[in-house]
Amino acid sequence: MSTRGESEPAVSGEEYNPGPATAPRQAATVILLRGGGEALEVLLVRRTPKARFMGGVWVFPGGAVDAHEGDGDQAHRAAAIRELREEAAIELDDPDALVKFSRWITPAQVQIRFDTHFFLAPIPPGQQPAVDGEEVVELGWFTPQAALDAHAAQRIVLVFPTIKHLEQLSAFATVDELLAHARERDVQPVEPKVLLEGEVARVLLPGDPGY
Repeated sequence: MSTRGESEPAVSGEEYNPGPATAPRQAATVILLRGGGEALEVLLVRRTPKARFMGGVWVFPGGAVDAHEGDGDQAHRAAAIRELREEAAIELDDPDALVKFSRWITPAQVQIRFDTHFFLAPIPPGQQPAVDGEEVVELGWFTPQAALDAHAAQRIVLVFPTIKHLEQLSAFATVDELLAHARERDVQPVEPKVLLEGEVARVLLPGDPGY
């Protein structure tokens, strides 16, 4: 059973878990930005449809923290830089330059769980993203609203956390405006809950009625 909503197809890894909660795995994601003081676009990459987890879904580059990367904030930053290099061929030199934007924990009612730290980073001058053709098969630059519109029109597939981040990002007109806001942001973990209503799984966020 998917947690994405009644009208959307299930994505592998999002199936409802009626048993004991799985411990979330530590993960990191980079929301790569371009536009400077003129505009705001974000990079999304499409996972190969062959993937067992979220195959064919458009996501921000990211993945799980490796054991050798350690623990804590520096481990998340190291994983974020590594995943961006592996999935989009973008090289970032300074982990401390990443701007933390959010932290999302997969609901306890979902089978595969992550505790994901999201970071913002402008694309370095002179670099262009590229896909490896294996784990990631497509990429695209989108304004946040254009990505949401493409999902609504079923041109791309997005999952709940990506949608919610794009909704937040759509409030900003430029990269500079977004980064200025994020540097002052007090990041608190967000752990959605899944409310099962018959055959429909509805996702609730902190502050929603019934949470």
